[in-house]
Amino acid sequence: MRMLSDVLKEQYGEKIYKLSLTSGCTCPNRDGTLGYGGCTFCSEGGSGEFASAPGDIEEQIEEAKERICRKTDAKRFIAYFQAYTNTYGDIDRLSALYRKVIQREDIVILSLGTRPDCLDDSVLEMIRELNRIKPVWIELGLQTMHEATAERVHRGYRLQTFENALCRLKSMSVKVIVHVIFGLPGESTEEMLQTVRYLATLRPDGIKIQMLNILKGTELGRQYEAAPFQLLTMEEYTDLVVRSMQLLPEETVLHRMTGDGPGDLLIAPDWVRNKKKVLNTIRKKEAASAGE
Repeated sequence: MRMLSDVLKEQYGEKIYKLSLTSGCTCPNRDGTLGYGGCTFCSEGGSGEFASAPGDIEEQIEEAKERICRKTDAKRFIAYFQAYTNTYGDIDRLSALYRKVIQREDIVILSLGTRPDCLDDSVLEMIRELNRIKPVWIELGLQTMHEATAERVHRGYRLQTFENALCRLKSMSVKVIVHVIFGLPGESTEEMLQTVRYLATLRPDGIKIQMLNILKGTELGRQYEAAPFQLLTMEEYTDLVVRSMQLLPEETVLHRMTGDGPGDLLIAPDWVRNKKKVLNTIRKKEAASAGE
């Protein structure tokens, strides 16, 4: 299975780095439209703890670039809007913001994290126009195909909504990256693999896989501290990732094999703190599987 870093290097001839930026959007699952507090696993930062602070976008970009360039000689970047729902809000404001970003010479890709139920016709037209300038990636937080699990974590939309959004985006030649979480409460190993098999039939352009992180300040964190439930071990998780890599089509690019959760908020599992060990374990298992 192809890794994102390799694909980008082949395409651009150099390593491309992500700038984590903030659009100023909220989420319908937080502002009362669908609910309050977001999905039960989602922290107050909306999965954007490592993003630049809200503010002028040019200042955000320069600050994010400075952090990266302290250690690298990076010249070109992906503008990644991760936190909350980055197609939710005033369409004129968002269009102006994203157009300003995508027209910069040092930005090669615009990546927007969002929900499939926040992609109405006006948003899709904005994405279509931006994609004519430079590639736009839309990252959809599916997490699981199972409706019962989605209800337990208060995802707030049905599976058919995801399918419709993915199909419409792909019909516009927009790349779609899907987020999946392993270890959600109540899901068996087979159910997690069913989500991967389901995605394999839809052939998304990319996939991000991560272990469920139990974080302080989240509803799931409160549930876990009140009544701890069984979490996947590192061995179980890495086995699942390797099996998933074998199930997905060749054209689906692996964007992430494990997450970068905020260490100061992490309650469990503790093993996710050692990202290097997790990645090395996956690579060893993948190599062993390929050699069988």
